[in-house]
Amino acid sequence: MEKIWIQLILLIGIAAVAVTLTRSTADARHQAVRRVLLVGFVLATAAAIIYPSFLSQLARLVGVGRGTDLVLYALVIAFLSYVATMYRRMKLMDRQITALTREIALAEVRLEQAGYPTNRPPAKDAGSTLAETDPSERRP
Repeated sequence: MEKIWIQLILLIGIAAVAVTLTRSTADARHQAVRRVLLVGFVLATAAAIIYPSFLSQLARLVGVGRGTDLVLYALVIAFLSYVATMYRRMKLMDRQITALTREIALAEVRLEQAGYPTNRPPAKDAGSTLAETDPSERRP
């Protein structure tokens, strides 16, 4: 009876992950591929939970000693794939942020040159004295 409870808890956990992963803002094609892979993952995980001996047989078939070892190897591969994907995504975001920052800076300079006010505080002259600075910026 205890085996059924743990199986039920694991299946509910997998269903929660599936629901979370299907709620995405990605484009339609990317989201369709993600959903197909997710359905495959959910089915394979549910089968492994319900029929754990199948996972052990599959592990022996591919030359791994135990089913848990096979799951561990698959998780390591999935984790490394995730890290590589996130690294590429972060590099792309860094480039986009740099391009946007440059564009904003150039736009502010163009506005200042045209005589329009900007949100930027005015630049301080290099020769400003202590009396001209903000009192909060003074050192004792």
